Amino acid sequence: MSDKLPRIEFEDIEPKLKELFRPRVERLGYLGEFFRVMSATPETMTGFFTITESLKKVLPDNLTEIISLALSSRLGNLYEQYQNERLSLKLGLSKEWVAEAITPKTGADSIFSAEEKAVQAFAIAVMENKGQGVEAELEAVIAAIGPEKTVGVMWLITRTVSHALISNTLQLKPPVTSIFD
Repeated sequence: MSDKLPRIEFEDIEPKLKELFRPRVERLGYLGEFFRVMSATPETMTGFFTITESLKKVLPDNLTEIISLALSSRLGNLYEQYQNERLSLKLGLSKEWVAEAITPKTGADSIFSAEEKAVQAFAIAVMENKGQGVEAELEAVIAAIGPEKTVGVMWLITRTVSHALISNTLQLKPPVTSIFD
């Protein structure tokens, strides 16, 4: 991990960005290392943060968490995965639900709704196939949740993959442990 990329302390972050982060810092008690490094470009970090927050208005929590958990676990982004495991529990989702978000189940073993299964299959297919040859999964997710939410799912896939690539490049360590440890 390069020590040439500074970790900006919350107090030293650009004022507008600091105000955006304040509720998160108050809720978690810390500003994550991802945000501390990536805030070196405040305008871009503001855009990334805005995408993240705006998607909360488009997608329900369960679909957001499925995408975050399914993709972060596959991309080895434990930094994001462990935080989203804990967030899922805070949102009232069960430990069994979190496990299925990470490892899809089929048939009677699945506790997911048809919509959740469609979103999970689409997100995984887009990531694994680099967005190619996913027409069937795209049609299934549109049929399950509609066009607007499907576009939100595509934005969240992009956001989640971007976060993973940056976190893995920086070799970020998770600030919390897995709920399964």
